[in-house]
Amino acid sequence: MDELIAQVNDIEPPPHLHANAGWVEVIVGSMFSGKSEELIRRLRRAKIARQKVQVFKPEIDSRFSDGQIVSHSEMRHESANIRAAAEVLARVDADTEVVGIDEGQFFDNELVNVANELARRGVRVIIAGLDQDYTGKPWEPMPQLLAIAEYITKTHAICMKCGLPANYSQRTFESEERVAVGASDKYEARCRRCFVPHADAPTVHAE
Repeated sequence: MDELIAQVNDIEPPPHLHANAGWVEVIVGSMFSGKSEELIRRLRRAKIARQKVQVFKPEIDSRFSDGQIVSHSEMRHESANIRAAAEVLARVDADTEVVGIDEGQFFDNELVNVANELARRGVRVIIAGLDQDYTGKPWEPMPQLLAIAEYITKTHAICMKCGLPANYSQRTFESEERVAVGASDKYEARCRRCFVPHADAPTVHAE
């Protein structure tokens, strides 16, 4: 799976000059682009800096683990499952300095207000998620989060058909449901030229 995941080498957002200043970072891209991997990398660095970190993910996403966020490259970080974005505010401890949220696209638009409120309290908020659905349309609330974020990272995968940078998540099975949780068994990364909205047959390469 490593060859399907693009590595991200963006510089870590600089620390704010004022103590207790909060901000929002958003990591977006297609599936297999390294979003969760980049999120976990930043969370690990925060813990190395002895900052208190809390991590949340949507209850619906149990593909790899119930109590961890897991990247496609098998990087892991402990997390708590929640059903709605509003639960984050109720579960964040007063002394928490960094909050990570994975699969932001699966939450309701209240996630925008949650991110703003945490940042107002002085918390560094890092959210990763898909910016487009299987039809190529923007997937709320990620566009709204991009608008209010201080720092934005766009990750890219590798197109399974042609090898160019991929920006789309190609569904490879028939379904009109917007939310259909899956991994390489149901999706593959595609570039703009190779992407087929809705669904397309999986790519098969000759040996």
